[in-house]
Amino acid sequence: MAGASNILEDRSRLSRLDRLLFKLETQLALAGGLTILFLMLLAVAQILGRKLFNLPVPGFIDLVESAMAVFAFLGIAFCQRLGGHIRMDIFIGTLRGRPLWAAEFVGVLTMLLLTMLLTVGSWLHFRRAWVLGDSSIDIAIPLWPAKLMVPIALSLLTLRLALQLWGYARAFRENARYPVAVPLIESAAEQAAHQARAVSDADKDEKASHGTD
Repeated sequence: MAGASNILEDRSRLSRLDRLLFKLETQLALAGGLTILFLMLLAVAQILGRKLFNLPVPGFIDLVESAMAVFAFLGIAFCQRLGGHIRMDIFIGTLRGRPLWAAEFVGVLTMLLLTMLLTVGSWLHFRRAWVLGDSSIDIAIPLWPAKLMVPIALSLLTLRLALQLWGYARAFRENARYPVAVPLIESAAEQAAHQARAVSDADKDEKASHGTD
């Protein structure tokens, strides 16, 4: 089962596009995280308002349902870039070199085709909500903004998968050992080493900041 990964960079056009797209993916993932924070605060207000003042938040369920599309989908391209989606790599993990990059290419191509179909379907679903004026049951929140988040997120995932296809094709052509712009799945020992290094670097930064105060 794949876990963390490492993304290598260089000065190639592929790597520049990868970093540029990652900036956008990071911003959307941040928006999804802020949405979760908003829902947590809203839930606190709902509980305290109901218990203390018998005054629940109007349309709480409607707001939660609409927000779910935001935090559930806006981070999928970000997670794909980092290789964070769960997958089974019992077979892939035994491959090296061109056979590995060929297998990864086929897997990403399959995901790309499926994502394109889902993008079209979710866009049509959004269009129906827009044309029909679909709204929530309780406080009649328009549902089209939440439904629009799905094709937007899937379109970004399509771009990410296309870049990764490019990366794996380049790795196959060059028989690269460490290709750029694709997630290189790490072993448990490598993950532990990187996590220890990250903690050590954070401690050094904290000590340095205290030293300058």
